[in-house]
Amino acid sequence: MLSRVADSLYWMSRYLERTENTIRQLDVTMSLLLDTSETSADTRWRRLLASLGNPSGVEWNGDMDEMARTLIFDTSIHASVISCVNAARENARQVREEISTEQWQRLNRLYHQVHSPQAQPQFTANMNDFLASVVDGIHLFKGVSDTTMIHSEGWQFIRMGRYLERAYATATLLEVYQESLLDLPEQEHSGYQYLELVGLLRCCTSFEAYCQVYTADLSPDRILEFLLLNRDFPHALRYSIDAIRQSLDAIQRTGGRRPPDDLHATVGRLHSMLRYTTIHEILEGNPGAFLHSIREQCQQIHELLYRYYIHYSIQSALAV
Repeated sequence: MLSRVADSLYWMSRYLERTENTIRQLDVTMSLLLDTSETSADTRWRRLLASLGNPSGVEWNGDMDEMARTLIFDTSIHASVISCVNAARENARQVREEISTEQWQRLNRLYHQVHSPQAQPQFTANMNDFLASVVDGIHLFKGVSDTTMIHSEGWQFIRMGRYLERAYATATLLEVYQESLLDLPEQEHSGYQYLELVGLLRCCTSFEAYCQVYTADLSPDRILEFLLLNRDFPHALRYSIDAIRQSLDAIQRTGGRRPPDDLHATVGRLHSMLRYTTIHEILEGNPGAFLHSIREQCQQIHELLYRYYIHYSIQSALAV
């Protein structure tokens, strides 16, 4: 596959996943602010920004409405919802011939929805409904991508973009929560902390899935285990890394370039960490360092994907 096409499909998928992640975390933060507990709005908003990677140009100034509107509609902020939708559509436009008509229509509708003159009034009138409608549009795009596109190299790059963005975002979220909530002694957990743990699970759309496995008795250790090591839940880190590994193997099987040894080793190493490490070993060690290591390895996987599949030389192409 041409590197230009792989690049556009990969980033189209990453930007949409990033959009959904921002909306989920913003929605949860605004919902938690209805709870008048000892956790301050300042703490929650700073945690939100840290979970989003402290995007450049965004600082907490004490104005909740302004902050929410900035994260949704400010085109000067590269991490805002509207900027990510713009970038996803532009990447799709560049490879229009590689995606289906249904994919283009769905993404185009999402683009016009967030740019509509009615978008900001709708956001002001009912923020929850507006954010839910944008997420619905992203889910529809993912659905038509899986059902109307040949599952060849292009689709595999879409899949890798989705799961690599998800893995990095989940590791970042857990690292932020681990510092402020997940490492508290059991006796310090109270009613307000229960709501914070529910909020963490909702950020990963995992509350119901968690309850099916562990019941509604929320435990920080079990939440960490579920979001890190579960092999069956699509927002768990292990599931995401498994999906990236499967996509690399699929690209090779369909006649693409064989994954080079260092890329294959990096993905395999992270896969083994999540497959063969127990939650007890993680907790006995340094959970924060473990999560930070996952983020670094995700970034390394991204860089190696670019080196060997997108910005590669003729010599490296022949070598593999």
